[in-house]
Amino acid sequence: MLKPEIEDGQASLADPAFRADVLNGLAARPRAIPARWFYDRRGSELFEHITDLPEYYPTRTEAALLDQAAGALAEAVGPGRAVIEFGSGSSMKTPRLLRAVAPAAYVPIDISGEFLRSSAADLSRQFAGLAVHPVEADFMHPVPLPRAVADLPKLGFFPGSTIGNMTPASATDLLRTMRQSLGQGSMLLIGIDRVKDEAVLIPAYADSAGVTAAFNLNLLERINRELGGTIPIDAFEHQAVWNDDASRIEMHLRATRDVAFTVDGRDFSIAASETIHTENSHKYGERGARVLLRAGGWTPVAEWTDPQGWFALILTEAKPVETAP
Repeated sequence: MLKPEIEDGQASLADPAFRADVLNGLAARPRAIPARWFYDRRGSELFEHITDLPEYYPTRTEAALLDQAAGALAEAVGPGRAVIEFGSGSSMKTPRLLRAVAPAAYVPIDISGEFLRSSAADLSRQFAGLAVHPVEADFMHPVPLPRAVADLPKLGFFPGSTIGNMTPASATDLLRTMRQSLGQGSMLLIGIDRVKDEAVLIPAYADSAGVTAAFNLNLLERINRELGGTIPIDAFEHQAVWNDDASRIEMHLRATRDVAFTVDGRDFSIAASETIHTENSHKYGERGARVLLRAGGWTPVAEWTDPQGWFALILTEAKPVETAP
């Protein structure tokens, strides 16, 4: 296959971590690319559309829980904290939390810089007088916080059950990283999706309007654009499956025919029916969620769930590490 010319050095300007993850993921067996690379500008916009879909229950369920818990949160958290949101996206749920806890500052952290700055500006207009300090970073690694919030007590905010996108081992590592970033004595408010019937789960990740399919396929568009790829988008389809053994929804890009293409000058071929694994969404039972949080260094202190038990909002604290008896 002829290798395409990469215009204006576009591949050389791509995020080196993105390049490495894509090239390594396409070469691996089974093939897999980390879900965090969904979120370029277009991917972030598509995800916000997903959250409004009738099949996608997590967003509206969690938003209702934030409203329900507002009074108890205010009492437990107290005013004057710096709210640190990991993976802030559009910060759609954030106003509910900010109104409840009366923070001294807000620090949204997101990997999509353009989307981050736009959302931070919108929030600044909503909350006049609130210090907003956007940080463009990959929160999977320790994030140095702005000096302006260094001496403030901190409340981490990690909504949307994003923790479910990681394997349990990676989720534990992330929780420990968050504890390191926020410090002992800080608090973390986290959304965790519960195990439920497959008939509810599958439509949430394979909606009838095809928005989630577009979101998944946009990853290939991004690879072609930023890494000089020649992937034929029409040769792939979105696939969502429930893996009961791992207690997770998996999203894949399935090849509908044999394909050959290049990415960053490297040749790849994928056989018909072979997939690229692009996302996991782990679901946790009540006890499993608490064990996960404790393993990551966070002690649950309060919990709210909806009447159906589909979703949990858990407030935790970074207490001193327990020693074995």
